[in-house]
Amino acid sequence: MNQFEVKVISVMHLTHDVLKVVTEKPENYEFMPGQATELSINRNGWKKVKRPFTFTCLPGNYFLEFTIKIYPSHRGVTNQFRLIQQDDVLILRDVFGTLMYEGEGVFIAGGAGVTPFISILRSLQSTNSLGGNKLIFANKTKNDIILNREFREMLGENFINILSDEVVQGCSYGHISEDFLREHIPGNVRHIYLCGPPQMMDEVEEQLSAMNIAQETIIKENFAEVPVGKK
Repeated sequence: MNQFEVKVISVMHLTHDVLKVVTEKPENYEFMPGQATELSINRNGWKKVKRPFTFTCLPGNYFLEFTIKIYPSHRGVTNQFRLIQQDDVLILRDVFGTLMYEGEGVFIAGGAGVTPFISILRSLQSTNSLGGNKLIFANKTKNDIILNREFREMLGENFINILSDEVVQGCSYGHISEDFLREHIPGNVRHIYLCGPPQMMDEVEEQLSAMNIAQETIIKENFAEVPVGKK
């Protein structure tokens, strides 16, 4: 497996516990929207500890961008990113992942599971190809919504939020349910993109099955950062 050392260009908070980390991009390093790589921190004790993170920039950008949720209580790799600063060095590896855009549909994300969809939706926007794509985004509170303003401007009414721990005007309240999905997913949907915590994904798949939505309609990836971030 190839390894590349890249300097950090910038670090900024997107929410209280989500960082945008921008790095250099190795020459001829290519990926497709929705794909990922494994990252390590070039620091004693962390160089060999690698975790998957999705690219959230566009393939044509001169830099790489990662949207990373930190979990201070877990004392793992994501928590170490709290200490990352400009000019620090990260180690990235080859590109992998099969969660890529196959056509117009509904994106369903839970928390940091939205990250594979960021580059996909940005790419569609850059070519005026967003069409009727819809994003259903589940979080605990409004402050947990990653890129809230960008998604709202990008998708308008097709950006649907549901919050489990807070009642907020313009957002649904509770957890994703079969009734909620029936309300927001058209009967003729051809593609459903799903990413989030394992339990949430399992529950959504069961609900979709109860709606007679075929399994082959669902496009998902097993490397989602949500379970990774717990390490």
